[in-house]
Amino acid sequence: MIPQWVIEKKRDGGVLEADDIRAFIEGYTTGTIPDYQMAALAMAIFFQGMTPEETAALTDAMMRSGDCLSFEGWPRPTADKHSTGGIGDKLSMVIGPLAASAGLAVPKISGRGLGITGGTLDKLESIPGYSTQLSISEFQRVVAEVGCSITGQTARLAPADKKLYALRDVTGTVPSIPLITASIMSKKLAAGADTLVFDVKCGRAAFMQTLDEARELAHSLLQVGGALGRHMGALITDMTQPLGRAVGNAVEVAEAIETLKGGGPADTRMLMIELTALMCERGGVMPDRATARRELAERLDDGRALDVFRRMVEAQGGDACVIDDPLRLPQPGAVVEVPAPRDGIVADVDARQVGRVVLQLGGGRTTTDDVIDPAAGVDRLVQAGETVARGQPLMRLLACDAARAEALLQEAAVAVQLSETAPAERKLVIEEVAPNKGE
Repeated sequence: MIPQWVIEKKRDGGVLEADDIRAFIEGYTTGTIPDYQMAALAMAIFFQGMTPEETAALTDAMMRSGDCLSFEGWPRPTADKHSTGGIGDKLSMVIGPLAASAGLAVPKISGRGLGITGGTLDKLESIPGYSTQLSISEFQRVVAEVGCSITGQTARLAPADKKLYALRDVTGTVPSIPLITASIMSKKLAAGADTLVFDVKCGRAAFMQTLDEARELAHSLLQVGGALGRHMGALITDMTQPLGRAVGNAVEVAEAIETLKGGGPADTRMLMIELTALMCERGGVMPDRATARRELAERLDDGRALDVFRRMVEAQGGDACVIDDPLRLPQPGAVVEVPAPRDGIVADVDARQVGRVVLQLGGGRTTTDDVIDPAAGVDRLVQAGETVARGQPLMRLLACDAARAEALLQEAAVAVQLSETAPAERKLVIEEVAPNKGE
C-alpha cells in the first residue's frame, strides 16, 4: 500500500479497497503514516464521500486499532444507546440503569462536553467519588455485577479515532458523514455491545440541524452497524428546545435521579422510555415495543431502575447518598431568577441560547483543558405551552457568584419567547429511521 496512491484514488472519486483502508489506518495509528497524509485523505473523503462498504471498512479498521471488549457467553444480551448530543440531554444516566433492570447488560463508554453540549462523564463526576476512569477489567466487573457501567474511553480503545478526531478538528473535516459514522461506531463497536440504538438529534442546537442531515447520518450508522453484525435502531429527536428543566452537570444528575424515582419532566421520561423500549426490542428481552413501554414504566415507578443506578454509583466509588439527598451534590454560590418581562404563553425556548448561557456560567468548556464548575447551570426552566405572569421566573441561573449570573440575565431572558397564543404541540420523536434493505 502506497499512501499517496490511496489519497489520489479517493481524491479522484475512486472506491478504496478494504485492505488499503486497514493498512492506512494501521500506519496512521502506529505513526508510520504522518498527520499530513492522514489530513489529505480526510479532506479527500470530505469532498468525495465514501460508499457504505468503504465506511464499514474504515469503521472496522479504527475499531481494531486498539482493544476490543468481548461479552461473548454472558448470560445477558448487551446493548448501548448513543446520542449525538443536546442541551439538557441526561438520558444516558437513566437509560443504562432502566435497560439493565429489564434484563440487558449495558457497557457504556461516554465522553466529556465541549462547547454548549454537556458530557455524561462531567455530569456523573459531580457525584462525589464517582470514578469514570475504570480499567477494562473493572468496567467488565461492574457490568457483570450491576448490569450497567458508564465510564470514559481508555487510551487503548479505538486510539485511531482519538488521533483522527483531533486532526479533523483542526483541518476543517469534522462535518463528513463517513468520518462522523466511523468515529461514533468505532468506539461503540470496540465497547462490545451487540445492540446499538442511536438518538440522532435534529434542530438548531443539534450537530445535524436539518432533518435530511439527521436522516443521512442515521442511515449511515445503521448501514455500518448492520454490515458489522450488530442489531441496530435509530430515532431522530427534536433538539430545538432543551430536554427537561435542568441544564448543567449536578443539576442534570438531580433531574435524572428524580426521573429514576418515577417523576421528572414528562419529555425526559417519555424519550427515556421510548429509546429504552427500542433497545429492549432489538436486544431481544421484550417481545414488542408496546410491552416494553409498559414494563419499563413499571420499573421506573416501583424503584427497580433506581436500585440499579444506586448500585452502579456505589460500584464506581460514588456517594450513593446523593440519591436520597441531592443537596450532597455540588451547590452553586448564587441563585438568580430570570423574571418574565410580561404575561404570556411560552411559545419557544431556544436550546442553543440556553446552552450558551450555561457555558458562560461555567458549566461547559471552550477548550479541552477548561475546568468546569459542576454546580453551574440553569434549573426550573419553563417549557413551551406553559402560561407565565409578569415577574414569574422563566428559569434560575446557578453560578459561583451573583455577579456572574446577573451579567447573563438578558441573554437568558431572550432564550424564552412569549406569545398570546399556545404553540403547536412539540413532536419530540420526529421519526424512527427504518433500516434500508441490507442495513
